[in-house]
Amino acid sequence: MSLTVEKLEHSMAKLTIQVPAEEFDKAITAVYNKQKNKFNVPGFRKGKVPQTFIEKMYGPEVFYEDAANNLINEYYPKEAANVEDIEIVSRPSIDVAQIEKGKDFIFTAEVAVKPEVTLGEYKGIEVEAVPVEVTDDEVMAELLKVQKENSRFIPVTDRAAQMEDEVTLDFEGFVDGVPFEGGKGENYKLVLGSHTFIDTFEDQLVGKNIDEEVEVNVTFPEEYQAEELAGKPALFKCVIKEIKEVELPELDDEFAAEVSDFETMDEYKEDVKQLTLAKKRKEAENAKEEKVIDKIIENAAMDVADAMVQDMQERMKDDFAQSMQRQGIHFDQYLQICNVTEEAFLERIKPDAEKRIKTRLVLEAVADAEKIEVSDEEVEEELQNMADQYQMKIDDIKEFLGDKEKDSIRKDLAVKKAITFVTDNAKEV
Repeated sequence: MSLTVEKLEHSMAKLTIQVPAEEFDKAITAVYNKQKNKFNVPGFRKGKVPQTFIEKMYGPEVFYEDAANNLINEYYPKEAANVEDIEIVSRPSIDVAQIEKGKDFIFTAEVAVKPEVTLGEYKGIEVEAVPVEVTDDEVMAELLKVQKENSRFIPVTDRAAQMEDEVTLDFEGFVDGVPFEGGKGENYKLVLGSHTFIDTFEDQLVGKNIDEEVEVNVTFPEEYQAEELAGKPALFKCVIKEIKEVELPELDDEFAAEVSDFETMDEYKEDVKQLTLAKKRKEAENAKEEKVIDKIIENAAMDVADAMVQDMQERMKDDFAQSMQRQGIHFDQYLQICNVTEEAFLERIKPDAEKRIKTRLVLEAVADAEKIEVSDEEVEEELQNMADQYQMKIDDIKEFLGDKEKDSIRKDLAVKKAITFVTDNAKEV
C-alpha cells in the first residue's frame, strides 16, 4: 500500500493510492462470492460456477467495477485522513489509473484543499454608522399588526362583499368549457385581497351578494405549475354562501391587558418600543459585522478551488431540501413549483456558497494571526448548551461526539471570537 500526494494549481491536490495486487485479487474473489448465485450456466448448479469459468465466459473484467469500488471506499477515507501538510475540503474526484488482475490496483483522487489566506487590513476597518431609533409610526405599525392578529370575523347579511372580507364560496373552474382537475371547491374560505387566488379572481367577487351566482374570468400565469393550464384563460362559476367582515379590537387598556403583561396601553406601547429598539440594534450589529467581514474579504487574497465551492453548494442544497421536507414539501416538488432546474438552483446559491467559504477562511486566518484561543472550559460550556438544546446529558453528548467533532466546535468558537474581535476593532464613521 502506497500513497503519493501531488499539489496542483488553484488549491487542488492529487492523491495517488496504490493497492497491492494480492489485495485487488482478494477483492475480486469477494465480489465473486457475493454474486456467484446470479450466474446461470448450463452444466453447473446455481452458485457453483467456478470463478475462473465465469471470468473466461464474460472476461476478467466482469468483477472489476465492484471490486474497485469496494477498495476505493475502503482505502480512500483512511489514506485521506493520514495526509499531512494539506487539509482536504471537498469530496474526491476519483479516476482509476490501473486495473488488471494480478497487478497493483492504482487510483487517483483529486480534491480541493484549504487555501492559504493572505490577510490585508483587518483591524480598524471603517464602516458607515447607522443610527438606531424607533419612531412613533413604527410602534403603531407593530400595534396594528398585533391588533390584526387578534381580530375576528363577524357574519354580515345586509351588504355585498368588500375587500378584506372573508367569503365562503363554492366554485368550479372550466378551461375551454371543460372542468379541470383541482378546479372545484366547496365551502372554501377566502379573504378578499389576500391574493390567494390567481389574477383578478378576488377582485371580481367584490360587490357580489350571498347566494349570487358569479362568473369569474381569469388567465393562468405563463409559469403556472400545472403545465396544461399555464397561460390559458379560465372561467370559474362561483356562489358566495357567507360573508364575514373583520372586526378589530380597540387599542385601549383592555386590549393591552389581554395581549401583554401590562395593564395600560401606555405601558404596552413603551414595551413595544423597547423591544423594537432591541431588535433594530441587533439588526444594526449584524449589518456592521457583515460590512466589516466583507471589507476583510476584499482586502485578503485566497485561491478558492471550484471543487470547494461546488461541495458547499451541494451541502447548502441538502440543508435546504431538509428544511423543505420538514414543511412537507419534497425538493423536486419545490423545483417544479418554482419552475426552476436543479442546475439553476445551484447556480443561484453559488454566490452565497463562495461568501460562506471566504468568510470562514478569513475569520480562521484572523484567529490564527491574533492567536485567539478557546479554553477547555469554553468548549465544556458549549457542550452543555448543546446538551440543554437537545435535552440530553452532557456525558451522552461527549460520548456521541468524536475528537474531530470536538475540534470543530473549538474552531467554531474561535471564529465567533474572531468576529467579535474585528467588529470591536472597527471604526464607525
